[in-house]
Amino acid sequence: MRLDVTDLINFYDTPLGRCALKAIFERVDGLWGSMEGLDVLGLGYAGSYLEHLQGHARRLISLMPAGQGGHEWHPTSRGSASAMADECELPFPDSTFDRVLIVHSLEETSNYPRFLREVWRVSAPEAHVLVVVPNRSGAWSLSDKTPFGHGRPFSRQQIKRLMRDALLEPSAWTRALYTPPVNWKVFTSASEGWERVGEFMLPNFGGVNLVEGIKRIRIDPTLPERARVVAPVGLKPAISSKNHLFK
Repeated sequence: MRLDVTDLINFYDTPLGRCALKAIFERVDGLWGSMEGLDVLGLGYAGSYLEHLQGHARRLISLMPAGQGGHEWHPTSRGSASAMADECELPFPDSTFDRVLIVHSLEETSNYPRFLREVWRVSAPEAHVLVVVPNRSGAWSLSDKTPFGHGRPFSRQQIKRLMRDALLEPSAWTRALYTPPVNWKVFTSASEGWERVGEFMLPNFGGVNLVEGIKRIRIDPTLPERARVVAPVGLKPAISSKNHLFK
């Protein structure tokens, strides 16, 4: 049974949810940078991440699966930018979006290939698609007290294989969520330290995998797979310390 949108809203309103948002957004921001002038789509429950992106996107839309439920989302003064539909039948023209962020969606969909090919269809040529899914070897996938403990967890190789089958060539990957998935102040107040230490000491045990793929018309299966690993520079903290974020 798919998580209800109310459960997702309630989770991100907790200290642990805010820690998860910060940790994952730091990686998204590091991969994508400014969205100035781009068309951006969020699938699943991505609004909380999209509204903190750098730059002014030309189009910013959050689409929530019908089985999950949706709510109004107002990232700008132009009105609601949210929609609700079957994630395997997206209500958008071909080749529309330059960036697609998938959060709380792929792990709960009933048809992975069809979903990703539909993502491919609405993505513009050379668009960047970023998938965030629970990590099979991480502690967060073992706890059903957070949204990342629902649906199917994936290893990095499983996600990359699914993306390549959908003609999304993996180009970069990273992990996040090393803070224990427990809503205790002793952990949430030190989440920056957990993320920083975990990324260097236990890199395979992050709670989520983030894999970015680029839309291709064809992928030559004989070519060796190349994907860069995204990691902090030096001892840079995994969570942003910018005061203007997540006030």
